[in-house]
Amino acid sequence: MTALVLPTRKDEAWRYSDLEAVARLWPVQPATEIVAAAGETAKRYLIADSGIHDFAITLGAGARMDFHVLNEGAGYGRIAIDVTLHDGAHFEFGAVQIGGGEANLEIVTTVRHIEPNATSNQVVRSVLGGSATGSYLGKVAVARDAQKTDSVQSVKAMLLSRTATANSKPELEIYADDVKCAHGATVGELDKTALFYLAARGIPPEDAQTLLLQAFVSEVFAGAEAQDKLEAAALDALGRLS
Repeated sequence: MTALVLPTRKDEAWRYSDLEAVARLWPVQPATEIVAAAGETAKRYLIADSGIHDFAITLGAGARMDFHVLNEGAGYGRIAIDVTLHDGAHFEFGAVQIGGGEANLEIVTTVRHIEPNATSNQVVRSVLGGSATGSYLGKVAVARDAQKTDSVQSVKAMLLSRTATANSKPELEIYADDVKCAHGATVGELDKTALFYLAARGIPPEDAQTLLLQAFVSEVFAGAEAQDKLEAAALDALGRLS
């Protein structure tokens, strides 16, 4: 697909998108290219509250990249990342989505293991209230020669209302035969027992909810570049959902 052609529901990567919002934002800018040379270690972060953000990442042999994102807001926000891993490279991805009202937030990743010994780890957490929709579509593609690949996807969503929606579609496409690939996806609600426990100790319901949600997302940003900034922005976004 070129940047001039509007996506449709037939395009799997745009399956849950707000296509009216997409049309208003089209055409989008070309993907931001990031290259980590062989043996290099790089860290990136993004705090986004609207719009479409595309990234094309290439990691050379033995390179490592940590990419952490916060996708939040009351409108449409999409973050799409396409990663190519060479021999022994590692990609660490941590993402949090926080949306209320009519927000439509989505993260779409494609991680391409094209050579042996590369590893990747994706951790995505979504907190959704009101009538918000949060989606994660993540594909791990392992080429025939990419033996010893080790890839994990962990996706969890927390719904604060019956009208919020979480979509999760982790996908594996494996052509090598000596690999370790795993994914897990869950959708749940706040633990009522934990809320009662906090309330019994004098913590107001709104503060109790924020504390539990903060614990839910906190692991994602551990060790991130600008960790304090990411955590503060996430806490602010959670506060607006209360």
